[in-house]
Amino acid sequence: MTDLRFDALCIGNAICDVFAHVEEDFLSRENLIKGSMRLIDTDEAVRLYGKMGQTVRISGGSAGNTAAGIASLGGKPAFFGKVADDELGDSYAHDMVGTGVHFDTPRLIGEIPTARSMILITPDGERTMNTYLGACTRFGPADVDADVVAASAVTYMEGYLWDPEEAKKAFLEAARIAHANDRKVGITLSDSFCVDRYRAEFIGMLNDRTVDLMFANEHEIKALYETSDLDSAVMAASRSGALTALTLGEKGAMVITGDEVLEVPARAVSDVVDLTGAGDLFASGFLFGMARGLDLATCAELGCLCASNVITHVGARPERPLSQAATQAGFKF
Repeated sequence: MTDLRFDALCIGNAICDVFAHVEEDFLSRENLIKGSMRLIDTDEAVRLYGKMGQTVRISGGSAGNTAAGIASLGGKPAFFGKVADDELGDSYAHDMVGTGVHFDTPRLIGEIPTARSMILITPDGERTMNTYLGACTRFGPADVDADVVAASAVTYMEGYLWDPEEAKKAFLEAARIAHANDRKVGITLSDSFCVDRYRAEFIGMLNDRTVDLMFANEHEIKALYETSDLDSAVMAASRSGALTALTLGEKGAMVITGDEVLEVPARAVSDVVDLTGAGDLFASGFLFGMARGLDLATCAELGCLCASNVITHVGARPERPLSQAATQAGFKF
């Protein structure tokens, strides 16, 4: 078996995030659903950007954020994601490598530009995402480095990447390689609208054991099992055969197995600035904890710590090392 070199391999859309604070009526004027994620074309990206006012630009993408969080904890993450050979692509790669993430996916040359997501933050901290996928849509099986997959304790993919057919093939190939090397495979459901598009396929991957570990929030797990009742969704998840890490916002998190449901409280946060990345950073803590042999409840507690850290500032990447916050909170790994 290939030697273990990475705590987790995160696969997802390589996106530069552009943040702006807006009032509630801005969303109303633009006919946007608060808390949603929509895909936009180049023209809409330019139009909306012109209305956003002052902005902050940070490298992002759900799985990329998770990889950066693992690195901030002192872990060794890898990332697969497609950027173009352009200025934003240079910036994205520089940020990822600079945070300690192994990232060497081949660049897209001479086609479409690097992706960007315009994130509108309302006074309650909720984020509404408007995403231009650009070069992300060209990620495919040729970008899967089998050696990196085999050397990763967990291969983890964001559900957002399930839209392009070639990306879907890439994930399935990565999952095959991971299992052939006795590694785990995980997926985050990403968004309830994403779940609505691919419910049957996501459930199929749980049933056939393509996926060993599922991350979801309350809206996503209810959408997956088509119920408005959380208890019913939890029961369905317990029968899925996969380990489920469920985030519940200020109510904390649950870890659901076929045998038990563990509940972990949220960390107190005095000032919520931006909820962007809370789920991504929860996954950072949970995946890192699993890779380092922590029990499931402690993995969830570490995930809640990471999530509580990132929502105190704008952006989905830690502003100070999560390893320091974890040490101060008494975690040992």
